[in-house]
Amino acid sequence: MNHPEALSEQSGNLVLDQTATLLEKIVEAWTLLQIQQPLVQCITNSVAANYAANVLLAAGASPAMIDNPFEAESFASISSALSINVGTPTSEQMQAMQISAQTVTEKKIPWVLDPVGYGSLLKWRSEMVDSLLTLNPTVIRGNASEISALAGNQVLSKGVDSTVASHEVYLQALPLLAHCECVAISGESDFILSKQMSAVIQVNGGSYLQPKVTATGCALGALIAAYSAVTTPTIATISAHVHFAIAGKLAFEKSQSVGSFNVAFLDAIYDMNAELIQEYADIQIIESI
Repeated sequence: MNHPEALSEQSGNLVLDQTATLLEKIVEAWTLLQIQQPLVQCITNSVAANYAANVLLAAGASPAMIDNPFEAESFASISSALSINVGTPTSEQMQAMQISAQTVTEKKIPWVLDPVGYGSLLKWRSEMVDSLLTLNPTVIRGNASEISALAGNQVLSKGVDSTVASHEVYLQALPLLAHCECVAISGESDFILSKQMSAVIQVNGGSYLQPKVTATGCALGALIAAYSAVTTPTIATISAHVHFAIAGKLAFEKSQSVGSFNVAFLDAIYDMNAELIQEYADIQIIESI
């Protein structure tokens, strides 16, 4: 019969083994991203389009910002992944979102939903998000306020910025796993709820300057989509967050000013490699769900 201290040691070793396995899979996912260079259709907001495209290019993917309803079905059908972001929706974009999401769902192509600004204040977009949720996105990604509101909680937000800490929300987000494989909540630390692992994974790193650069969160959603084209939803979501966290940390070591940090961050996304991932990735499996 095991003593309690022995059981605790075994549990600790199991977590270490799981973390090491995750790290190996993250490196594998990054390698596959470089090799396959997946085509990612992005329907995103007007503020984020250029930045998200540049981040995808730097990371090794191939972005296509096809967001009109006349080309949505044909392009979605040949894409490797789809990223939908409702940040600044137009009527045509809304139509394209529905068409593209329906197309990739039918063809079993992974897609990411970023419910920017979701809540009672912005009813039109929120109703669209509710509709898209019925198509079961592969991953739902957002800040803490958006994810909390989407999960049915009353949350006051500051425009599209979060007023809630990510660690306060991840258990509230559990019901969303009925609609997707992963829920990702960005913040000072990022939290990923994985249906596959039945666990919450915490990703640490990055820099406080990242939220001061427009569209970093939106670009993260697109990067999750890119990784989803080459690996499982859980590994894709963790990999994208680790990629961003390491890039943010390394960029901040080079520059502590917003403008030059932005350039250094994009460089760090491009300069990522297996050795940097092994050295700097900071991930923890913090809770079973």
